Amino acid sequence: MEVHPTQLIPQCIIVDDVMGRTNRAIIQKDTVLNELHIEFLQKFFVDKVEVAEKLATGEPYHPKVRQDYNGKQANTSRVESLSLWDHYEETVSNYKHMFQRWQSGSPVDMQEVRTLIVPLLERIDEFGLALLALYKHVDQEDYFYHHSVATSILSTMLAKKMGIKKEWLQIGIAAFLAESGMAKVHPSIIYKEGMLTEADFNEIKKHPTYSYRYIEKTPSLSHGAKLAILQHHERLDGTGYPLGVKDDKIHKYAKIIAICDTYHAMTSVRDYRKRLSPFATLEQMEQDKFQKFDQQILKKFIRSMAALPLGTKVRLSNQAIGEIVHIELTAPTRPIIRMETSNELLSLKITKDISIEDVLS
Repeated sequence: MEVHPTQLIPQCIIVDDVMGRTNRAIIQKDTVLNELHIEFLQKFFVDKVEVAEKLATGEPYHPKVRQDYNGKQANTSRVESLSLWDHYEETVSNYKHMFQRWQSGSPVDMQEVRTLIVPLLERIDEFGLALLALYKHVDQEDYFYHHSVATSILSTMLAKKMGIKKEWLQIGIAAFLAESGMAKVHPSIIYKEGMLTEADFNEIKKHPTYSYRYIEKTPSLSHGAKLAILQHHERLDGTGYPLGVKDDKIHKYAKIIAICDTYHAMTSVRDYRKRLSPFATLEQMEQDKFQKFDQQILKKFIRSMAALPLGTKVRLSNQAIGEIVHIELTAPTRPIIRMETSNELLSLKITKDISIEDVLS
């Protein structure tokens, strides 16, 4: 496998001599790389090396995201030229490889994390209505990896909508890393089909603490971002985990991520339950707002997600098609719809048994 030196990790095995400018081997074949080897290769600006597909430990080698020698993503211009959804899919794929390295014992590399997720988060204003379509891009088999990227996108959007100007990117990165501690949970639990046992869930409850331990000494993350990672599964009524703290003890950034994390999970298909539509999910979350979520943050999230332009075509839960002609601020998920076939007006605020199933355009 041919890789750039910035993609190497300790325990990589060199399969061909690495030649220097004088045509002499500077690192010989069959060398098991350590941090000093990797630093040496980067300082000598080596362009490429051939390594084995497995590490010396016998585990598969997953290359890091390639960077240039200034610490920036080497393919930035290529990434920027990708369509939004291609960029999203590539980020999910690279996150999967990153997570698998964490499972193998590698530490969280904040430079690599930023290189991967920041370019996508900087495109947040391009998403628009596409935020409601995130669930459509989730591959059920790789749900876990989609979830971290999607929660990061949603949290970034919500932070910006709340007027958080300086740390919206910190919140997005925190959301991206919130589930990193799952790398320390046994894979049989992470990828289990069907319902989790109480023992499984007790093990999963430890992951926010593991995630926090990964980054607690990282200077590039703010105190608020670190608390958000630790507290993203806490709930206002004290029923969350890992500490069971209540409202005033939960950081605002954690409350943001909690809402986005829950929303994406509820709109995604899981082995043990069907997904809910985005609008049904928002309404279900609103019912829980007094016990679980910060009311003001949830209100902002619902209004941001449900703020569809007038004229937007939607499919209803009874499979009828119509377009939005009026939205009430007090009930943003239940607008007035002009039905496509009859031209009649339907108020979803009055007709409680019908809801928006999908946004068509």
